Amino acid sequence: MADAIPVIDLAGGEQREAVRAASGRFGAAQVVNHGVPRELVEDFGARMARLLARPRAEKARLASPHPYRGWRQWPDEHGRLELERFNVAQFDTAADARAAGVREEHLGLFGHANMWPDDDPGLREAAFAYLDAARRLAERMLRLYASAHGLGEDALRLGGLPHLRLTVNDYPAWDYAGVPAGKLLLLEHADDSAVTVLAQQGDYAGLQVQAPDGRWLPVPVIDGALQVFSGTLLSAWTGGRLRPGRHRVVAGGAARRRSTAVFVYPSLEAVVGGVAVWDHVKDRVADYLAEYGRPEQVAAWRDGTPYVAELAPDSAGR
Repeated sequence: MADAIPVIDLAGGEQREAVRAASGRFGAAQVVNHGVPRELVEDFGARMARLLARPRAEKARLASPHPYRGWRQWPDEHGRLELERFNVAQFDTAADARAAGVREEHLGLFGHANMWPDDDPGLREAAFAYLDAARRLAERMLRLYASAHGLGEDALRLGGLPHLRLTVNDYPAWDYAGVPAGKLLLLEHADDSAVTVLAQQGDYAGLQVQAPDGRWLPVPVIDGALQVFSGTLLSAWTGGRLRPGRHRVVAGGAARRRSTAVFVYPSLEAVVGGVAVWDHVKDRVADYLAEYGRPEQVAAWRDGTPYVAELAPDSAGR
């Protein structure tokens, strides 16, 4: 167990030690028999593959000023594509959020609409079904974590209207001169969610989790498995008893991989670990742009114009 990320079989009966190790030592688990329908995962994955295979000019019409809405691409310092993303909020618009019961003071989170292709209405349906299925799995895992650590099954309840968002990360294949196949692309971090439900697809195990001794362990691509990461909010919620899962992604170069992450938070009005969830998430965009935003991206956000990063002539994706 010390050298491997725990595998939790939700159809396998008592697994207290695996659950304790996943949540208390690694902050990560491979979960099988999780109840998220395979056909939903595959359908959403196939629709995203078709969208991401479109010409760049078509995808650019799905760009947004908001870094967590629609399509965007990330080139390296030489302008060569390393990552594409597609982001979805749990409500299309602020009006939809209001109708679902989001408080007026929180509606600003949904001031930028989701971006959907006109010719694939099924993508929107699949994305929202995926969000809901991931929420249900997150609730199930939180009950297991609470019980395994003696907190009581209901200690980690998300509330009536959990806060969710979805991100697809697509790492294209490339053959850039002087760029190693093992390049670190997604930097070491722990998510700020309570839990993150991840599905990884591809030809190599580029996702890595930090073990308690500091080593980086590859997360094997197990057929049908989903990965569940504990976030910093969950650690605060439990007074540090549950470790946030630090992870990173190493590029494959000649191979391609894709992941779909659903970030799950308690209701915005909830207070966990002495902090209101609303206060935890309200400045995420500003904080993100301050740390990672390029000047032209920050300017696009300020001006309310869609942001499409420029690519070099020798970049993949042109």
